[in-house]
Amino acid sequence: MEDISGFGSVIDLKATKTFPSGFSITQFADDADPFDVPSIQIADKGMGVNGDLVVWSKPAAITVAVNVVPGGEDDKNLATLLDANRVSKGKNSVRDVITMTQVYPDGSTITLSKGKITDGMPVKSISSAGRLKTPSYLFVFENVTRSNS
Repeated sequence: MEDISGFGSVIDLKATKTFPSGFSITQFADDADPFDVPSIQIADKGMGVNGDLVVWSKPAAITVAVNVVPGGEDDKNLATLLDANRVSKGKNSVRDVITMTQVYPDGSTITLSKGKITDGMPVKSISSAGRLKTPSYLFVFENVTRSNS
C-alpha cells in the first residue's frame, strides 16, 4: 500500500544574496496547491512532406508555484525575496540564484537549482470573502535532481 499524503512536507530555500543560509517553508496555503509544478514539454514533433514523423528534444525551464499562508513568517520571507529581486526606477535587483529542495514525508527529495523568482504578490490582497488572498510565488529553475528515501 502506498501512502500518498503530503502532510509533513517542507521546502528548504536558499538565495545566494538575500538568504544565503536559507529558510524552511512549512506554512502552506489551505485554498491553493501548496507546491505546484506544471507539466513541461521536453520534445517537439513535425511531419516531413511525405508524412515522415520527425522528433527532437528541446530544453524546458521548470516552473514552480509555492502558495503560503498570508502574513505568516514564510510569506514575509518570500515577500522579502521578491522585493530584493524586483527592479524599479532607482532600484536594482540583487540577482539571487535560488536553490529549492522539496522534502517529502517519505524522506525523498527533489532539489531544483539555478533558479530565479519570477512572480509574486508585492502587497497583500483581500478577497471578496473578506480574507487575505493566498500569496503565490513563482520560480523558474534550470535543473532538478532527485533522491529517494
